[in-house]
Amino acid sequence: MKLMTVEAARAAMVGEVKPLDTEHVSLARAIGRVLAAPVAALRHQPPFANSAMDGWAVRAADTPGDLTIIGESAAGHGFEGVLGAGQAVRIFTGAALPEGADAVVIQEDAVRDGEQVRVPAAPVGDNIRHAGRDFQTGQTLLAPGIRIDPWRLSLCASAGRADVSVHRRPRIAILSTGEEIVEAPSVPGPFQIYDSGSPALQAMVEAWGGEVTRLTGIRDRLDDVIAALRGADADLIVTVGGASVGDHDLVRKAARDLGLSLRVESVAVRPGKPTFFGVLGDGRRMLGLPGNPASAFVCAELFLRPIIEAFQGLPSQAFTRRARLDAPLAENGTREHWMRARVHETDEGTRVEIYADQDSSLVTVFAAANALVCRPVNAPALQAGADVEYLPLARGH
Repeated sequence: MKLMTVEAARAAMVGEVKPLDTEHVSLARAIGRVLAAPVAALRHQPPFANSAMDGWAVRAADTPGDLTIIGESAAGHGFEGVLGAGQAVRIFTGAALPEGADAVVIQEDAVRDGEQVRVPAAPVGDNIRHAGRDFQTGQTLLAPGIRIDPWRLSLCASAGRADVSVHRRPRIAILSTGEEIVEAPSVPGPFQIYDSGSPALQAMVEAWGGEVTRLTGIRDRLDDVIAALRGADADLIVTVGGASVGDHDLVRKAARDLGLSLRVESVAVRPGKPTFFGVLGDGRRMLGLPGNPASAFVCAELFLRPIIEAFQGLPSQAFTRRARLDAPLAENGTREHWMRARVHETDEGTRVEIYADQDSSLVTVFAAANALVCRPVNAPALQAGADVEYLPLARGH
């Protein structure tokens, strides 16, 4: 099989994906969605000049001096009169500035005596937030291709938007093959293991914005695999296991019966060489991942995530960072190697510890890792302190 580099394989996969159609959703349902149209402000923010402090609205020309109190302006209940010469209005943070006022004296600097207040000198504009200071009517606040988070949602709400236009979530069907795996709480047989791959992939896909359907209970028979693939209602079918060319690896055979046209036959990557990608006869995309959990997870980060992001109209981005090695590292071979590692901060900067055992079946190592260190093809041996490239992994504390 023809081996492609990681970069070439990722480009070939993403090149086969177009952004999905759009829909309008309420802000309450917009978290994690990717904008398909710009968000523009429906009015100024703030919509009127207001006070940045609790204090007294005054005319700067009347300060310093003793002023007559003629009313009050509170948030949501502004003073409706006009401030004249020698007058002051009690004002609170966020309240509208009365007409005629051009400064605010903070309450700590003023002394009230009945219906009079003594204020110090105040320059024009002091402690005032002017209308449109944050943004103005018609201003584009968010561009297409931006994922909505709580802070961006707040911006949409402050702009008067009740809903936004977003790309539809990609529908991802996950098929985990192999009669040797069972899912808890089922009791495994003497030669079976628990499925740790597809549940984790489901969580990854959902975190990246996809909607998941799990295709389970598929026996290792060609007709069963063909039927499962044919019935998958999805934009992308992701298979876990059976991606190689052994006698018991049925995924490629089944996909060929459904008109699979391969765009990526195999990838020069470690772990994950059997990874493939293609288009079925009916236009559905298909990504085949290796069965070993670490291999599947590494290739999900390298390939599945960019595919899901492309479906949502997200731009391709550089996603690696740099850190210094804690310990020496041996030379690399003829495949790009993504090694599970842990990045940590020290007084000398960002350091990375690469785990000694990189066997692709070890789930404990992946659970402990928070990064994947990239070793280029034929990279030379490195000493401790050398600079390496790594991909950060989303992890809790």
